[in-house]
Amino acid sequence: MNDLQIQIWVNDKPVDCSSEQSLTALLTTLEMPLQATAVALNDEIVARSEWDSTQLSASDRIALFQAIAGG
Repeated sequence: MNDLQIQIWVNDKPVDCSSEQSLTALLTTLEMPLQATAVALNDEIVARSEWDSTQLSASDRIALFQAIAGG
């Protein structure tokens, strides 16, 4: 198993992670609520059903959006 570290960008901040990491694993590591989060990878929205199979690559740009309840 290749466990090289790569740097990605999450909401414009550098984050180091494993090169074998999926979007789901990243969100879990960042303690994001999976049911209330939307993800854009390199300016493209990624469907929740594709998070497990989407592997991160060096220099990926990830934008995380959380649903906020309010009135």
